[in-house]
Amino acid sequence: MTRFFLVLLTLLFFVLCAAAMRWGWRNRVRRQLAYLPAFPQPPAELPTDLLLAEASGVYVGTTTAGVWQDRIAVGDIGHRAVATISLSEQGLLFDRVGASPLWIPASRLVEARTDRGLAGKAMGIEGLLVVRWRVDEHEFDSGLRGDDKDVYAEWIDAVNALAGRAGQPTAAAAPNQNGGQG
Repeated sequence: MTRFFLVLLTLLFFVLCAAAMRWGWRNRVRRQLAYLPAFPQPPAELPTDLLLAEASGVYVGTTTAGVWQDRIAVGDIGHRAVATISLSEQGLLFDRVGASPLWIPASRLVEARTDRGLAGKAMGIEGLLVVRWRVDEHEFDSGLRGDDKDVYAEWIDAVNALAGRAGQPTAAAAPNQNGGQG
């Protein structure tokens, strides 16, 4: 009988932990809805004049710029998903499987870089391709753990050129809050 109560108590503990995590996520969404602007919607017809070949990988999430663990929870933008990214003169698209696409118009791109962590996902040095973008006065970092990390350099160059930052130093030279570069 003691074993039964111990198992029941352990099960109750895990249910309470799951409920607390759900409650915390819901409260995060409520707080963010109060101050975050609406995110850009993809155009009705997606551009076909791509500047680079699409890259595939895992979309790891979007955070407040410079705060690698402050995940944006509004809508499904905070959910990890298998994704492909494409870049055109009009902007950058994270086409996420099982989630809504994340569209970043070219006029809102700030920079691209590699980093070691984002949205609670920690990788090795230069393990993530991170794109910084803005909506109104808010800046965000969205990341992809690419299947082929060899394409990161050309993606960084292309995004930075489109953002008007070609030839300027990026944040990759400065340490961020997770102790890594960028």
